[in-house]
Amino acid sequence: MGEIIKRATGLLILEVVNSNPNGDPDRESDPRQRSNRLGEISPVSFKRKLRELVEDVHGVVFKAVSKDLSLDDSEFKILESRDRVLIEINKELSTDIKKFNQNDFLNSKFVKKYWDARLFGNTFLEKGGHKGYIKTGVAQFVMGLSVASVNMVRHSNTKKAAVEEGKSSGMAPLAYRVVEHGVYCMPFYINPSNAHKSGCTVKDIELLKVLIPYAYDHTRSAIRPDVRIRHAWYMEHKNALGSCADYKLIEALTPIRKGDDNEIPISPNMTPSTSWSDYSVPTGLPNDLRDKLFSCVDLMENI
Repeated sequence: MGEIIKRATGLLILEVVNSNPNGDPDRESDPRQRSNRLGEISPVSFKRKLRELVEDVHGVVFKAVSKDLSLDDSEFKILESRDRVLIEINKELSTDIKKFNQNDFLNSKFVKKYWDARLFGNTFLEKGGHKGYIKTGVAQFVMGLSVASVNMVRHSNTKKAAVEEGKSSGMAPLAYRVVEHGVYCMPFYINPSNAHKSGCTVKDIELLKVLIPYAYDHTRSAIRPDVRIRHAWYMEHKNALGSCADYKLIEALTPIRKGDDNEIPISPNMTPSTSWSDYSVPTGLPNDLRDKLFSCVDLMENI
């Protein structure tokens, strides 16, 4: 953990085509949408895709990146696993979760084992456990928001096989709920101030950077067949403190819906788009901002 982690600012530019990028369980799995019709993609849903790629140790993505980064698979397990055993996790945290010692925590099996806990933080705490075990993540993803309003459509799915007794065919009324087209922006940040608390390493962040381009391509589903990461900007500052204001970098790389007044990049007043060409999309930072950084790369150029 001796390597220095530099502060970084990230921005994902996502294009959604006839897909549900993130269903809302409170609205019968409709694509998430605000009252002003701007579409949303929760950071939890994106991190879930990254976790799935790492958890699938026999999958093509993790096998490839594990080899390239020389990873020890035993150190890149997933805490937020659907089949986790809480009693066993308690034992990995400490012999007595009512007491907390930071040095003991950093040397624990828990920290050595779980990649997502080191990187994204940990809110896992059994009743009676010391709150010192709760850690804020080094990598923080922000709610993805569409640049313009999005149009949602609903259709009924039909099946050849019956789903009800006495019927020869089946139907799922209005089960197909998708966004026709939209462009979303999801910022994310690397905060080195939390690394010494959670045990995050440079290699943890390198794995994140390598995984991001594959997040949607290798987790497709029938309801989410076409979500494209158009750009995955990763802007590394010159030091751990930071060498440029995050918001300036985000604003400089945010697409603008054509026809807008160019003053507010994200606007619910713009009509829904139908194609990528409906947007003016920056292809890099202005020189004055680029000079403030150690590097600015599009992770999508690595695949």
